[in-house]
Amino acid sequence: MSWFDRLPPFDPHVTDGPGEAGLIFDIQRFAVHDGGGIRTLVFLKGCPLHCVWCQNPESMVRQPEIVFLRNNCIDCRKCLTVCPADAIHLSEDAGRVIDRTRCDLCARCTLGCYAGAINIVGRYVTIPQLMAEVERDRPFYERSGGGITFSGGEPTAQAAFLEAALRQAKKRNLHTAIETCGFVRWETLEPILRFVDLVLYDIKHMDSGEHRRLTGVPNELILANLERIRTLGLPVRVRLPLVPGCNDSLDNIRATAALVASMPNVQALDILPYHRLGEPKWGELDRSYELHGVLPPGKEHVEGLADIARSYDISVRIGG
Repeated sequence: MSWFDRLPPFDPHVTDGPGEAGLIFDIQRFAVHDGGGIRTLVFLKGCPLHCVWCQNPESMVRQPEIVFLRNNCIDCRKCLTVCPADAIHLSEDAGRVIDRTRCDLCARCTLGCYAGAINIVGRYVTIPQLMAEVERDRPFYERSGGGITFSGGEPTAQAAFLEAALRQAKKRNLHTAIETCGFVRWETLEPILRFVDLVLYDIKHMDSGEHRRLTGVPNELILANLERIRTLGLPVRVRLPLVPGCNDSLDNIRATAALVASMPNVQALDILPYHRLGEPKWGELDRSYELHGVLPPGKEHVEGLADIARSYDISVRIGG
């Protein structure tokens, strides 16, 4: 059992005050692809984008959610008897069905599920709790040049908690990084950046219309914020999630590489090939996955696009 799993059970009556507690859906220790060295990776819940390929759909909504792992269910039907809101029922076609409009997240079904098939994703964590866990791995950070990285979802969606946590990390002389989609008001982002050593900046698509089609929002604010970060001289790594049929065209690769080449503070372009590991999560949340059947890009295709990007005299890395 991980430290995250040992946190107190979810309490639906707890809310996060300004910077006091954050809603987190996962914490990964010994991460090595998110900012250099060995890192603790903190995933905050909530995101203004809704990317059709999202590998962490449980991160989208800024509130705890019920997830149902059908393969774990042993059909004991305990959840049906303990739910006071009568939000769980059986269907001949779909099997166990959760009416999310009736569910009040009382968590009784999760406590009564013998097989761990029903869970609540999202826990409130205080900054002292988080910092205590982070400090456990300080020797690894110091030896490897690592630190703490905040991801999501979109970490700036919980701006007060993020800024307070970053402030505490810097007081402890830890290297800090955030992974952001950049779709946030500059007035919100700028104070956060004062406590950040490295920005991992996602660029989903260079064409604003395509960006809106694929993520639900245009990209003008995202590109404007990247330019503002350039004026600060803050180190950036641009990340491109490479998704077949969505943003892997030659035009988009060239436009992305040209943008990176124009910014001296951008250290590299990281090309992150699409994978299907997140697809089952959509079903666990009763959401449909638009890219069902889309296969990961082939190695030769990815390497060919990386070579095109390198022709712009920039550093390119495949993978995180």
